[in-house]
Amino acid sequence: MVRADLRAEPLASGENCDPTLARLMKARGPETMVRNGKIPIEDVKRVLRRYWWIAFSAMPILGLAGLIATMVLPKKYTSSTIVLVEQPTVPVDIVKPVVTNDLNQRLASMKEEILSRSRLEPIIKKFNLYPQKWEKVEVEDLVDDLRKSVEVELIKPMLGSMNPQPPGFQVGVTFDNPKLAQQICIEITSLFMAQNLKRREQQSSDTTDFLSQQLDEAKARLDDQDAKLAKFKGQYLGSLPEEEQANLNLLTGMNTQLEAVTQSLNRAQQDKVLTEMMLSAEEANWKATQSGQQNSETQEQQLAALQDQLATLLSRYTPEHPDVIKVKSQVELLKRKMEQEPGAKKTAVVAQANSHEPPQLQQLRAKLRQDDLGIAELTKRQSQIQEQSRAIQARVQASPIVEQRFKELTRNYQTALELYNELLKKRENSAMATDLEHQQESETFKVLDAPSLPLTPSFPKKTVFVGGGLGAGLVLALGILYFLVVTDKTIYSERDVEICLKLPVLTTVPSSDVQMHGTLTK
Repeated sequence: MVRADLRAEPLASGENCDPTLARLMKARGPETMVRNGKIPIEDVKRVLRRYWWIAFSAMPILGLAGLIATMVLPKKYTSSTIVLVEQPTVPVDIVKPVVTNDLNQRLASMKEEILSRSRLEPIIKKFNLYPQKWEKVEVEDLVDDLRKSVEVELIKPMLGSMNPQPPGFQVGVTFDNPKLAQQICIEITSLFMAQNLKRREQQSSDTTDFLSQQLDEAKARLDDQDAKLAKFKGQYLGSLPEEEQANLNLLTGMNTQLEAVTQSLNRAQQDKVLTEMMLSAEEANWKATQSGQQNSETQEQQLAALQDQLATLLSRYTPEHPDVIKVKSQVELLKRKMEQEPGAKKTAVVAQANSHEPPQLQQLRAKLRQDDLGIAELTKRQSQIQEQSRAIQARVQASPIVEQRFKELTRNYQTALELYNELLKKRENSAMATDLEHQQESETFKVLDAPSLPLTPSFPKKTVFVGGGLGAGLVLALGILYFLVVTDKTIYSERDVEICLKLPVLTTVPSSDVQMHGTLTK
């Protein structure tokens, strides 16, 4: 019981302790209940038993203050609506949309534009907002007040959704009048929807116009490359890479033709030589006949010459060749002449020969002229073939250089053609996307619920203010109790004595004996 009493009542304090103990406490300096940053549980219980009324007084007072604040503070009403983003009715794999910006970026851009002065000032004038401030503040301040009243938030996509894009956004307007809050919310939502539609149409149209301009430029470049390629083909016709094999084949054919013409020319020249020999022999025979001096020795020489000519022709031609047949007839004719007697017939023949040239001589002269014409024709043909061969050979030799330039022109033309086709495809897709935007078949905004008419104020809320007051009262009470614990320097136990005085406790005196001793002393 003695220790219980000692713990219940203070052993010493700065005012009512023994003078000797007081001097020791003053010299040592009394310590508080907080030691090493911790408060013993016994001290906590003792403080709560003595000062419990502080907590039960502070909490109701501050809670009542919060309730009174909800009645005194100006009330604000919030009207809100949810706008969903509807996906295009036409699948994107059929017609790719032109506007592919992230909804966060588009919404942030539209928000800045809609909450600008040019858009909010007409709303202020339309609904006559802030009438008491019109003559006191600038229009910019009114616009800032209305801008602070509008809140736009994206709706987070559901967990596990395949589409990371937000499904929509929420528009909220806070104002001191619930009807005006609803009307402003309707106006802001309409601006968002109209701005989205206008921006998508404008962006699609601008994209189509830009692609059309790029397409015209690409077509001009393609036409220029096409003209260069056509001019190059016309300039180097016959030397193009695809004609190289044809040129080689043609050159081979030309060489064959040249060889054949050369052989024909050689034969014609040999025929001319033979004809000249025969003509010389015939002329000599005819002249001898005219002078009457032809003898058997001369005829034998002519016969030998004709036989040599026949042998030469047979080595080159068949027996059915006209020249062979002609020489054979001449040989036979000469043999018959040699067999005839040179009598009166000879005199008649000589007389006749004196008046007319023999037919054989005329035929030989005609054949010699034909041989000359044939040789001239063959020589001309040979020159033409040689010239053509040289031209074709020059084409073949220039083919690598022409092929390099042709590849460069072809590559530039192919690049221009691919760019033109790609731009044409994109322009057509952009045009279809623009038509979808005009028909509102692409991504659109749809109001899920019309802006609400708030019946209860969003500020101040009784539950928040009353709960905040109670919580603040509890925090204040705990702060006061902690302050009392920290500032309390009274010694309640022998352990406090040992800690405070740094001396061991030898014995304790009951509180009743201390009170009796004090009475006797008095």
